[in-house]
Amino acid sequence: MKRISWLLILMAFLMVGNAPDVHAAVNFPPDDPTVTVDSTNLPIVWIEVGGDSIMRRDLIGGYMKIIHNGKGQFNYGDTVAHPGQHIDYEGYIAIRHRGNTTYSLSPKKPYQFRTLSQPYEMGYDKKKVSILGMGKDNKWALLAPYSDRSMLRDLLAFEAARPWMEYTPQGRFCEVYLDGTYYGVFILCELVSKGKHRLNLDDPGEEGDALTGGYLLEVGTNDEPVHVSMHHPISPTGGTVYSDRYIFFQYKEPDYADMTLKQIQYINGAVDAMEDAFASPNFKDPEEGYRKYIDVQSFMDYQLINELAHNVDAYRLSAKLYKRRDSVDSRFKMALWDLNLGFGNCRHNQGYFTDNWISRMNSMLYQNGDIMIPFWWTRLIQDNEYVLARRARWKEMREGNLRSDRLWATIDSLANEVTCCGAEARNSQAWPRWGVWVWPNHYVSTSYDDEINFIKEWLTERIIWLDAILQYTPPDPPVPEPLLGDVNNDGQVNIADINLVVNIILGGNADAETKLRADVNSDGEVTIADITNLISLILGT
Repeated sequence: MKRISWLLILMAFLMVGNAPDVHAAVNFPPDDPTVTVDSTNLPIVWIEVGGDSIMRRDLIGGYMKIIHNGKGQFNYGDTVAHPGQHIDYEGYIAIRHRGNTTYSLSPKKPYQFRTLSQPYEMGYDKKKVSILGMGKDNKWALLAPYSDRSMLRDLLAFEAARPWMEYTPQGRFCEVYLDGTYYGVFILCELVSKGKHRLNLDDPGEEGDALTGGYLLEVGTNDEPVHVSMHHPISPTGGTVYSDRYIFFQYKEPDYADMTLKQIQYINGAVDAMEDAFASPNFKDPEEGYRKYIDVQSFMDYQLINELAHNVDAYRLSAKLYKRRDSVDSRFKMALWDLNLGFGNCRHNQGYFTDNWISRMNSMLYQNGDIMIPFWWTRLIQDNEYVLARRARWKEMREGNLRSDRLWATIDSLANEVTCCGAEARNSQAWPRWGVWVWPNHYVSTSYDDEINFIKEWLTERIIWLDAILQYTPPDPPVPEPLLGDVNNDGQVNIADINLVVNIILGGNADAETKLRADVNSDGEVTIADITNLISLILGT
């Protein structure tokens, strides 16, 4: 029966591009399940699960095919009418849903999948593959932007962080079909995981240096096995200890079920040692204080990118810490993940504010009964050396890829990817929500352009505040070179400039700067020769 079921799934791929499969109704179909892709600039991802229900926690078997004819080329949904397209990946997968609030509160569900060498029902034989130019691995995500109407907030944050952090996930926009039904625009994305092309962590051993790494933890909820911090969260000033609240560390790599008692005890002890150093009266000591246990630059970069986005989930949810073997680097580092509620997208916990620190939200989080921020983020800013270094790092970032014009170019480039060939329009037809409030939006945009304009306006205000608080003064924008022949200074050379020169020659009024621009041939006077030069400029001769 197993072989027959997989034959049926494979046969379904021969029908890709035809009528939607009714089995998709069990897997949270879009509001409009009739949308189809004719042609698109984005890769097309087909997933077949034979009508089975994709589960939140448990994997099920499936089959995936990705068509991507290359950058600048169209990809066609009708594979019968357009044979011979480039198949970027085709093979077996194991798939489940992922996410917490993104799963619970969004009708458009995200996925996590593993690439396999054989059907899942025949054995969980993982296979590392390269997908859409990203490094080989077997663990992938399909992020499902829904409340993020721009669909680009995660990728914008990743691109902002990429030059600064040791590892930042890569992702690619794509359009997804599930069992023949169009599900919209997703981001096929690397997960923060141990692989060679990601964090590049060794599997931990049982003794000596091998026991010390690598590990990946996540500050988050306690809905799975966790290590409970021995230190409670504190108020932004450090004056109040919230002794009835706790911080939890989830085990991500290795998975808790795969860890030995020695490994669990080791990494728990490493976390405790780090936190004890932060709690110590001598926490600033360069040898025995917190710097012994964390890569300060990694924590600082994590903070600055999350604060740029004003990400309400930063520090307390999906906050990923990893540790290599002591022989490589004994300190904890941080990796970026889950910023879809950033950049003004969230109305709760002051997420849309532009003029405060997310890291200083614990008093409000406590009052709201929400998950809180570990105490060490408050301790860091009690160290003047950290505060001064953070200012210097912000200056570096602002003079690099966080320069305003470069950020706008990144936003425009990402927005163009999803709009230039209709992907955003198809996604909005499948999941209509313009002008309708969606959890947890602050601003309810009425169109895609409206949403992009909101992000730019919000980000402008956020950067102004960060520049002020971090004592950075951006340089004045360069003054453009004057355009030769632009006598009236309107940015172009045309007949109006000729008319103005004629007026000056005939004795008309003009200020000194206008007369200087009218001297096109720079001979010190305004004559018929300047008109001749203007005509040549206009004609391009």
